[in-house]
Amino acid sequence: MPSRWIAALLAAGLSAGCRSPLESTRRYPLDHIRPPGAEHAPPSAFRQADDTAVFTEPVDPEGFVRYALLQNPGIEAAYQRWVAAVERLPQVSALPDPRLTLAFFLDEVETRTGAQQARVGIQQRFPWPGLLERRKDAAALEAVAAWYEFESERLDVTERVLSAMHDLAALDRIIAITTENRDLLASFEDVLRARYRVGAGSHPELIRVQVELGQIEDRLEKLRATRPVYVAELNAAMNRPASTHVDPFDPPPGRVLDADADQLAHIARQSNPTLLAMDQRAERQLALEDVAKKEGMPDFAVGLDTIITNEAGSPVPESGDDPVLLTFGVDIPLWRDKYDAAVRQAVAARLAIARERDEKANAIAAAVHRAWFEHTDADRRVRLYENTLIPKARESLRASLASFRTGESTFLDLLDTERTLLEFDITVERARADRGKALARLNTLTGGEIPGDPAQMGAEQ
Repeated sequence: MPSRWIAALLAAGLSAGCRSPLESTRRYPLDHIRPPGAEHAPPSAFRQADDTAVFTEPVDPEGFVRYALLQNPGIEAAYQRWVAAVERLPQVSALPDPRLTLAFFLDEVETRTGAQQARVGIQQRFPWPGLLERRKDAAALEAVAAWYEFESERLDVTERVLSAMHDLAALDRIIAITTENRDLLASFEDVLRARYRVGAGSHPELIRVQVELGQIEDRLEKLRATRPVYVAELNAAMNRPASTHVDPFDPPPGRVLDADADQLAHIARQSNPTLLAMDQRAERQLALEDVAKKEGMPDFAVGLDTIITNEAGSPVPESGDDPVLLTFGVDIPLWRDKYDAAVRQAVAARLAIARERDEKANAIAAAVHRAWFEHTDADRRVRLYENTLIPKARESLRASLASFRTGESTFLDLLDTERTLLEFDITVERARADRGKALARLNTLTGGEIPGDPAQMGAEQ
């Protein structure tokens, strides 16, 4: 019965060819659903073949940051959220599955060409033109927003690593400076003890240097006890056990910004990934408004049916031929309230995102001004102590030491001068760390590394 085979082929063709002209045939490769300029590969430790290299112990700031970017679970989670958002595209842009129906006649219907036994049909629904495209647009915008959130997480982790490194490097320098100061005081104690034995020294001076040594030892103990805290913070950002040993390292290179706070705030408003993600979601709501409007339009259905017919009892023309029916249908969106409510919902969500974006932008601008002040104030302190106070304190210490040796000044004068120099050295190390941490914060707020002038490394040595 040729008509039966023709019906089967038509049904198969309808099932295989049910694709909207608006539906893309692309497989949506992950690397293509990114905002412009996102050229670096996503640092996923679970996908890259060369990730084994990152398990070597980092020794410099770049190595620590790279290790954290590849191993931090928060970054991996943000990346997988982006992957999940990308995988929504083929789901929302696909046509509904075809519907296959099969019906049997409980009582065969006798016709001129034979008894009709069963009915087989296949039907495909087609949404209103443009609906699938706008759904795909909304999903793509959500995927881009998820990518910007991944970028934000990457910047946050970078800031955490650099801040912990600045704190740890400053602490190690302060421990070294304090240790040198303790050794200097110990040499003073030996001198005073020798002078006291021969009757040339004062017992109160000896007691005073011993008290000062005790205070220095107490400070050293506290500083050494603080180091595991900073090490734990650094290891947490790198997804390592808190007690993993970290050797002393050189501090991250210092840089000084030449931009003012208003310029940086403007950059942040344009480039902060959190704000960019909110922009994408606002555009997504516009697409969802169109989706809600188009969902209120009729859907169409096209089908193909065939009726299985037996041979007639007596030979007649077309005996046993299976009739083929082409069917059309339309869904009538009669209940308008739900469709109108969906449009109003999308509009309200878009307005809410716009206001949230304004609030977030204001908060980021304020944070930029604070971080800029902390950076510039710390740089001012670094320059003040490096160029003025510390050189004068060292000169004063040399003069006090010479006067003490000749008996022109007391040991207490020498001790005060030495204590002042110690505090200055500690203060400048903390100021350097504050300057670097504020710069790392500004990089996070503005969405990337800000150009700046190198710090005066010669003076910082």
